[in-house]
Amino acid sequence: MDFVLKAKIKLGISACNFGGKFRYNRAGWDRVERLGRERDDYSWTPVCPEVLAGLGVPRPPVKLSGGSGDDLWAGTAKMKNRLGRDVSEAVKTAALASMDALHRAGVDAFLFMEGSPTCGVYRTTLKDKRLGKPPGVFGSLLLKERIFLIPVLDLESPWKWWDHTRRLHAFVWLKELNITSKKDIYEAWHMLKFMCQEIDRPFSDEIGRSLASLPGKLASSDLELWRDRVLGSLRRPSTLKRIQSVMFKHYAHYRKVFGLKVAEAQAPSEILGKAAFVAELIKMERKAAEQGYLFAGRPVAYRPGR
Repeated sequence: MDFVLKAKIKLGISACNFGGKFRYNRAGWDRVERLGRERDDYSWTPVCPEVLAGLGVPRPPVKLSGGSGDDLWAGTAKMKNRLGRDVSEAVKTAALASMDALHRAGVDAFLFMEGSPTCGVYRTTLKDKRLGKPPGVFGSLLLKERIFLIPVLDLESPWKWWDHTRRLHAFVWLKELNITSKKDIYEAWHMLKFMCQEIDRPFSDEIGRSLASLPGKLASSDLELWRDRVLGSLRRPSTLKRIQSVMFKHYAHYRKVFGLKVAEAQAPSEILGKAAFVAELIKMERKAAEQGYLFAGRPVAYRPGR
């Protein structure tokens, strides 16, 4: 199997984070700018369901009433603005149109505005200590797709972005992998299981055990069910504490195997800042790849042409 992605990965993003002043209060940010040259490694498709719904900028803020975004699609909840106007149908139509745009663009992942009652996935209020009624209206659709999900604010954390990209690359690789046999599944799982264990060990172990119960001759439905379970595992939310543990483990493993052959690499310490540490770890990963060694924690290499 080839564990290298060369085609540019396509990303969708909440447009208010791509430089557009689309928020209800005419706010907007260019959070992609902080990636520097790395932003050109990806193709971007910004969408804003609330603007597409015709709610305007600026506009009264909206909130879910009577349930979550899932409930709104089921017809048992509504979305209303601060003035009490029911905007449910307009937002639903716009959410479907936004998803259609993402399908036409062929996006592999979406960077969503967490806390939004429309785009939020795990939280639909901007107050960090309150979850609101997740998922949001558009977030509900995102969860049902084979799309990798990234809270857009994680672009501001070098640690979290490192974790998202390694899992994103594995996610896209597996999504596109031609699986025709049980042998293909075993080979793919051999490369991905360590990453899945880092994310959720019990769930990963259960996936591994399920391989033994697969029939010798697999139907296409069996193959896709296994693929969906692993894709779901790869996009599960992680924690900063878990990510830090994984990063230090990878760093220590490289030093043990290669004996610090990267001259610029420094030992992790409180003095070495987060961004600097991530940069040193990436140097190690690249050096390892040049020597034909793949980190178990980053099994898929991404080398797009800019």
